[in-house]
Amino acid sequence: MRGHAFMVAGYVPGESIVHRTRLGLKALLLLLVAVLCLASPALSPEFSVGITTATLILVVIGHVVAGLGWQRLWRAVRLMLIFLILIAAYQWWQFGPLIAWQVIAAIVATVLASNVLTSTTPVDTLLDGLAALVRPLRRFGADPERFSLTVALMLRSIPYVIGAFADVRDAARARGLERNLVARSLPVVISTVAYARATGDALAARGLGDPEPPEAR
Repeated sequence: MRGHAFMVAGYVPGESIVHRTRLGLKALLLLLVAVLCLASPALSPEFSVGITTATLILVVIGHVVAGLGWQRLWRAVRLMLIFLILIAAYQWWQFGPLIAWQVIAAIVATVLASNVLTSTTPVDTLLDGLAALVRPLRRFGADPERFSLTVALMLRSIPYVIGAFADVRDAARARGLERNLVARSLPVVISTVAYARATGDALAARGLGDPEPPEAR
């Protein structure tokens, strides 16, 4: 299934300073970018635009320093291009060009910053970080390992489902059935259910996914 080619912000191996930076620091910088972009509108428009623009420039520099390439940067923006155009048009119409640019720059900076984080951090490290983040909630009944496993399954399933849609779309087009809703949706449902069952069977065979009995905790 082509789904494996549709990786969402997949890890890009490298030896840059961004790759070598600890996950905790990169997560903190991502949080700082989000705070700057979300809090700046409370300031004067000119100051807000300046902060957001500077943040976007720094994020782009970080993207380049990480060696991710302009093609990957453009791919991240292209995925939400129509969304950005609609938001920019509305903000320009309601509040003028400065606010429109501030909103768009804030969205792009936040998305690119998260793209840098996920592209320069191995998936296993990200999952370990998520498990560590949830670990303090263990006293309230949370299971960090189960949470990490759930996220891992999600990261694997999303590309698969996207690929399934692409495969079925191409097959339907080849048969002249691109306008047939059943022909474009039913095979995706069947393939996704089969994938979910196979994943569940694999987890069960390894003794994963089932809750631990109370006496084992």
